[in-house]
Amino acid sequence: MHQLTKTDFIQYLNCPESLWLLKNKPNEYPRGEFSLFLEKLIKEGYEVEEHAKLLFPNGVDLPENSSPQFTLQQLSSNSKVFFQPSFSTQKGVFARIDVLEKLVNGTYHIYEIKSASSIKKGKLEDACFQKYVLQECGYIVSKISIIHLNKDYVKQGGIIPNKLLEIIDVTEQVDNLYSSVVNDINAASNFINKESISEDECSCRYKTRSNHCDSFKYFNKDVPDFSIYEIARISSKKIGKLADNSQLSILDIPLDFELSVIQQAQVESVRKELVLINKSRIQQTLNNLKFPLHFVDYETFPTAVPKLDNMGPHNHLVFQVSIHTMKENGEITHFEWLGSKLEQPIDMLKQMQDFTGLIGTFISWNAPFEISRNKDMLVWIPQFTEYLNYMNTHMFDLMNIFKTDYVDYRFHGSTSIKKVLPVLCPQLSYSDLEVQDGTMALDTWGRMVSDPNFNEDVEQTRKNLLEYCKLDTLAMVEIYKELKNQ
Repeated sequence: MHQLTKTDFIQYLNCPESLWLLKNKPNEYPRGEFSLFLEKLIKEGYEVEEHAKLLFPNGVDLPENSSPQFTLQQLSSNSKVFFQPSFSTQKGVFARIDVLEKLVNGTYHIYEIKSASSIKKGKLEDACFQKYVLQECGYIVSKISIIHLNKDYVKQGGIIPNKLLEIIDVTEQVDNLYSSVVNDINAASNFINKESISEDECSCRYKTRSNHCDSFKYFNKDVPDFSIYEIARISSKKIGKLADNSQLSILDIPLDFELSVIQQAQVESVRKELVLINKSRIQQTLNNLKFPLHFVDYETFPTAVPKLDNMGPHNHLVFQVSIHTMKENGEITHFEWLGSKLEQPIDMLKQMQDFTGLIGTFISWNAPFEISRNKDMLVWIPQFTEYLNYMNTHMFDLMNIFKTDYVDYRFHGSTSIKKVLPVLCPQLSYSDLEVQDGTMALDTWGRMVSDPNFNEDVEQTRKNLLEYCKLDTLAMVEIYKELKNQ
């Protein structure tokens, strides 16, 4: 009999077949590398838990991975609050509770701790799961709360747990969902213990690409290159209609199928293997940019629990910038800055302002990100208000050209710079770099400046970070040149 945990259950709700494969054919399950982003989320979850425990000064911290039998012994004591007690039903459904409070009337209050700053979809289902396991073990759960970060909290000095965190009573919402979720739990437990299932497709076949499970390719071997899942912003409803008719390739889409103008252009590019370029509009757009052109890219370090005064949960600290500036005569100069410790980048902004001045156009890829960081720094570093406002009002998003005016089937429906660059400028590549994406950059920098056990060469690490960020802005320069030469 396979055990069903809360994590398993959430995976079941997303894709039952994927969970079955994990439980029954673990050697076939496509275990990708443990992502740095997921690792960061787990670490932040532990940090939030440590602050949440301070809300219960008399709580008993049970040993990590202690057994349900050990929990049973502890519950018979005079203590009222327990951290990480574990329970298992006769059918093998297992739960480890973040905080469990024994109430005066003998019933129990479950607290789920979340590192998010709101109660997101799916968080009530896992609270239902916890309640189910306890009640199957013979305990009465009379109250359920979720502890999450207060999005309005601003750090001033030391962290104040009862201000950093909010406790939200979700008992009524859980009760409304409970019977439905119990049915799902029973279905999940039965499903993972089936001897066999159809392995020709999985539930994600009817979902958008960003919602596919890790084992999508295993179950859906008939999905070709240039599939319907690559179409930009296609809805799950439209995917369902096409999938029901086994129209999985873009080439299979009926000519009268309803698509947006942008989607139709992408489909036409695939069908004809053509690059669709609106040259006149691209040139008009680029000619409206005022020189000098400052190609800019930030790297940032977000943390669930704020590390610096005046910052709040999940705020981004800018720790690095690269700027390639192009004059009208084509001359290019480069500026870069990389922080050496957790602090507001006052020195960075001063040097940026000296380098660019308040002239020309700032160009970024996915400009809302840089604009949002500038808005944050307007609050944290107000002495640069004029400069930051100038940047934001003179910011151009180079990525937008590839949404409407430059459609290439080789981008596979993406406007990411890492999809566009190899097609337009194959001489440039991220593959040879030690740091290859933003998540790796923030993880590397975060460990370098805050981990006392960081044992890598600091100078080499700084060089690796600088090379990555530099390529981001150089890539924009070369893409811009390619567009101008079309």
